[in-house]
Amino acid sequence: MNLSLLAARARQTLCLLSVALLAPLASFAPLAAAQTGLPGGVTNGVFQSAQTRAELVAHAPDGVRPGQTLWVGLRLDHAPEWHTYWKNAGDSGLPTELRWTLPEGVSAGEIAWPTPRKFPIGTLANYGYDGSVVLPVPLQVSDNFRGSALPVKLDAAWLVCRKECIPEEASFTLNLPANGSTAGHAALFEAMRAAQPRAIPAGASQLQPEDGFLRVALDGLPADWRQRPLEFFPELTGVIEPGAAWTQAWDGARWTARIPLSPHRFEAPTQMALVVAPANPPGQGAGAAGVRLEVPVQGAWPAAAPLPAAVPDALQAALDANAARNAPPAVAPASSIGFGAALLGALIGGLILNLMPCVFPVLAIKVVAFARHADDRRAHRAAGLAYTAGVLLSFLALGALLLGLRAAGEQLGWGFQLQSPAVVAALAVLFTVIGLNLAGLFEFGNLLPSRVAGLQARHPTADAFLTGVLATAVASPCTAPFMGASLGLAIALPPAQALAIFAVLGLGMALPYLLASWVPAVAQRLPRPGPWMQGFKQFMAFPMFATVVWLLWVLGQQSGIDGAAALLMLLVGLALAIWAWGLGGKGRAVLGSLSLLVLLALGVAIGPQVVKLQDAPTASTSAPTGVQGVAWEPWSPQRQAELSAQGRTVFVDFTAAWCVTCQYNKRTTLADARVLGDVAERQVALLRADWTRRDPAVTQALAALGRNGVPVYAVHRPGQPVKVLSEVLSVDEVRAALAGR
Repeated sequence: MNLSLLAARARQTLCLLSVALLAPLASFAPLAAAQTGLPGGVTNGVFQSAQTRAELVAHAPDGVRPGQTLWVGLRLDHAPEWHTYWKNAGDSGLPTELRWTLPEGVSAGEIAWPTPRKFPIGTLANYGYDGSVVLPVPLQVSDNFRGSALPVKLDAAWLVCRKECIPEEASFTLNLPANGSTAGHAALFEAMRAAQPRAIPAGASQLQPEDGFLRVALDGLPADWRQRPLEFFPELTGVIEPGAAWTQAWDGARWTARIPLSPHRFEAPTQMALVVAPANPPGQGAGAAGVRLEVPVQGAWPAAAPLPAAVPDALQAALDANAARNAPPAVAPASSIGFGAALLGALIGGLILNLMPCVFPVLAIKVVAFARHADDRRAHRAAGLAYTAGVLLSFLALGALLLGLRAAGEQLGWGFQLQSPAVVAALAVLFTVIGLNLAGLFEFGNLLPSRVAGLQARHPTADAFLTGVLATAVASPCTAPFMGASLGLAIALPPAQALAIFAVLGLGMALPYLLASWVPAVAQRLPRPGPWMQGFKQFMAFPMFATVVWLLWVLGQQSGIDGAAALLMLLVGLALAIWAWGLGGKGRAVLGSLSLLVLLALGVAIGPQVVKLQDAPTASTSAPTGVQGVAWEPWSPQRQAELSAQGRTVFVDFTAAWCVTCQYNKRTTLADARVLGDVAERQVALLRADWTRRDPAVTQALAALGRNGVPVYAVHRPGQPVKVLSEVLSVDEVRAALAGR
């Protein structure tokens, strides 16, 4: 049986698997949504980070009725030692911001802030919340509201701090039924209502500023507070020194205090709104329920000193990160291309894809087919057209699916199919079967009915078409030079123009085979059929097995060593079953049946481990380079902002385990002693953004750079536009970028 026929029947036997390389991608939308939860991501209505868990909750026990008020709120659950802020954050920090999108006839009120706690930090102090807290907001439903449900959208941003500060944000949605009860969080809202400060009249209370201090005298406070220490929370920021020592005392029913004024005060109010509450309440969350007063100020305010020139480093880094998140970085002008240049880049990039190790084994089979049928010009041309059609349609299908999922809100990029362990495992199975066939372990004609085994002979163009599908599936994640900018532009273009770029990319990949099939001189230069083809056929099994090793390594990055070992065991079971069914006589029925049972049992027992994603690496994991003081850190928007705020140059490597070009650059240019020496000398920070698994934060960062696939290398220098390097790095290019040239 000839090499082309063998490989063709392997693909036809597994045609459902080959076609499924595109079909299962339709399930990526819910899967991708279930795996977000990084900063900016919400999974099943819940934001989750290492510092906070956030959720939009509602309380509408009587449904949504015109003329009534219902309550919604942002629930924040803080990790131990972390806190967020009250409306006056204290010495540093930022209050939580809530921005609502509501239908006509519904309006949102202000946050009904629960009483805060005081968090001393050295000589400073902040006001806010730890533990679990809800920031409730009333929604007023007007008399003209009509509808069966009330859609609520919230864009929330908060600063969470321990000793360091991290800005976070998320978007939430709720759909409240008009005629149904929403009361699952009643206890939370009741607890927050109880924690809100109760408004009382000022009465004879007064505030009197003097040189360096604010004298406070309050009347009408709860009787059970007398002789107890209280906390003082002004709603106006920057008036007092929250962390400074101050004195307080009770004079019968009157509470007095002498609180240091801020020397950099910038307000001189005639009346101040403030909250007082019992000090040091036990537990976490909101503070003990206080009272709120609006107290008149007696006398003149002392002159204020100029504001300081700097803010705390941790807060400055958080503010810089917040600004970086809301304003995409400027990209060096060289990365901006037009539509015509994008088409040319896609064509050249598609041509280069043929040289990638991941696709070469597939194309080699088709080249040998030329040698066997060197004189059948008509068959060559038909096969060339069919292969080109398979590549073009596959690229268009992948591009359309990518555009559709992104339009639906998914953060996906080019090569996203290999971010799924199921697709990686399916490809490993397919290449294993083809490799076993090429090695001579079995013949398809001995395993399949003669009618099925003869399909290729009757439909050779279908075989060529499936080869195009298979080549696209394994080649598309390999971003070649000239493709990065083209694909980045394609995502932002109208669908028709974007699909044109994907089609030209496919045309570039299919072009060599198409030209060879239509140019007789190519076929005439190929070796004539002979015994060498049997040896070459068996030799080609080894590139197939090498591809399986690569896919197993990729799976190991996604599902861990247990997932890779489980797939390897299943492949051994598959090989056993194929061998057994290739035997003759009674051994085929007995051993074949037993091997299938073993394979089925293995699939049930360890199959789920193959597609089970392992936990992502911790943020503290770093990779040493062998040069003292130089190591790769995991990338995050916050870490990049912190390093930039320190004035350091930051080199970001956007990579993935399934990206062959990424691995080549990592082991050559990025490991070069001269490059690492420049990194150490210039104190460049090295960050590695791993895109092996779907990561919306990495996808957003790539989009900000005008890219939609990996590899991407970006150099961030303070005060300069971001410089994006080429996909295949050279030592001179990286050293020049680090030097600012």
